[in-house]
Amino acid sequence: MTQAPARATLAGSTLTVSGAIDPLNVLAVRKEGEALIASAAGNLTVDLSAMGSAHSVVLSLLLCWQRHAAARGHALVFAGVSDRLVSLASLSNLDDQLPGFHDKTSG
Repeated sequence: MTQAPARATLAGSTLTVSGAIDPLNVLAVRKEGEALIASAAGNLTVDLSAMGSAHSVVLSLLLCWQRHAAARGHALVFAGVSDRLVSLASLSNLDDQLPGFHDKTSG
């Protein structure tokens, strides 16, 4: 079974991440997302529910996007976070740094 290509798309104030992100494609997805964040008019919700994997490079990607958005005066909130990704963030002590991750672990 072939996984859908990893990509980021923007619709309104929602940045959707889909496909399987891995070390081989994370840079391309990062650049795609940064361009979309730069074109956004304000704060964004990053929907991770269509993402096909929960690799540790995803955490790096999300932190890069978060810094990129903050440099433009925007905030990101993450939604649709898988339990596996929450676990990886928690093990890395990053769940408090990523809005939407900590809320899931506490409730």
